Amino acid sequence: MDSILTSIKKLLGITEGYEHFDADIIMHINSVFLILNQMGVGPDQPFVISDASATWEDFSSDIDKIQMVKTYMGLKVKMIFDPPQGGAVAEAYKNQIAECEWRLNVACDPPTS
Repeated sequence: MDSILTSIKKLLGITEGYEHFDADIIMHINSVFLILNQMGVGPDQPFVISDASATWEDFSSDIDKIQMVKTYMGLKVKMIFDPPQGGAVAEAYKNQIAECEWRLNVACDPPTS
């Protein structure tokens, strides 16, 4: 089982046992889940977490999309919680976020007849 909170903390460089910022990170994760819901990614109702017990599999069983969601979530939360100071790095993150959004929209857009 892959905890959503723990995996995002790892991407932020925060150890699993350090819980001082958990409430802040959880708030940002839930904000990104709302964005994903508005994009049509994931369950019909917005997904929320409250602690480290929620897993990526709880959010979606679609392994192909979940990998992109993890990348997107990590980048979005990083930009909110701990944005890079360098302009080039911030721009690279923004470009990667935009690409993830585009790809997730394409992956989740139902085919038209």
